[in-house]
Amino acid sequence: MTYHIRVPATTANLGPGFDALGLALKLYNEFRIETIESGIEMLGCDDIPLGENLIYTTIQRLFHEYHHEKYGVRVISHKIDIPLSRGLGSSAACIAAGIVIANRAMGERLGLEDMIRIGTELEGHPDNIVPALVGGMVASIHEGDQVIYTRISIPQSLCFALMIPEFTVSTGEARKVLPDHYSKKDCIFNISRTALLVAAMQNGELEKLRVATGDRIHQPYRMGLIPGLEAIFQKAQALGSKTEVISGSGSTLMAMIERNNIRFEDEMNDFLSAMEGGWYVKILEHDQEGIQIYE
Repeated sequence: MTYHIRVPATTANLGPGFDALGLALKLYNEFRIETIESGIEMLGCDDIPLGENLIYTTIQRLFHEYHHEKYGVRVISHKIDIPLSRGLGSSAACIAAGIVIANRAMGERLGLEDMIRIGTELEGHPDNIVPALVGGMVASIHEGDQVIYTRISIPQSLCFALMIPEFTVSTGEARKVLPDHYSKKDCIFNISRTALLVAAMQNGELEKLRVATGDRIHQPYRMGLIPGLEAIFQKAQALGSKTEVISGSGSTLMAMIERNNIRFEDEMNDFLSAMEGGWYVKILEHDQEGIQIYE
């Protein structure tokens, strides 16, 4: 049996929603899956050792946990468009793919809630894994052994401009720069803006997005890891962006822009071409479907 899967990139936090808000984007990794007699074969990703390949280790873990080592799959990388270590959910995409592949091989014994729970356990937080599996913009929390999530509407006039550099920022590095404790004032600041962001998205109030994406929990501490951030944010605002945020833990930056902002891409690319870091722009719509299986 042969089938294909497609898993979207995701952006997390969206400013104030640290480890809680995530959004799936129309940028994908695609794989062809073949049933084999036994074992797990990975083709097309020879530069990653098997022990570090999250698709491989996820399938291996689930086969072992559910006693299905007798089954075999061959995973062939078909199209890999999600850049690694850029804050676009590359690890969540691999984990989601591994779960879906293993589940298919095991006869669909896992439901969606099971896959979300397992993915969150492997990823460590739900903000990327949930939208990778279900699509859209999602608020997610890890409560005991459950992941509780809800979808958030996105204004149809909104799209997302990603400014992606050549250099990477590891999630581990980005977490090390965060403080161990926050003031009550800063916590209230983020809670209020997260609530405002969700409501502004639901109501299509684009004029409120800039204040609603304010953050004191992670972005002020991560700015130093991304050279050029302030200049890029200022240029994006000058070009009509509704707001700018760090995508996940970086290094990608994201501006929320209106679809009719036709000058943004060309003028931002011209601006970035004069900067160090190998930056480029990609304009994306949000993905509403999450990971998909094609026969």
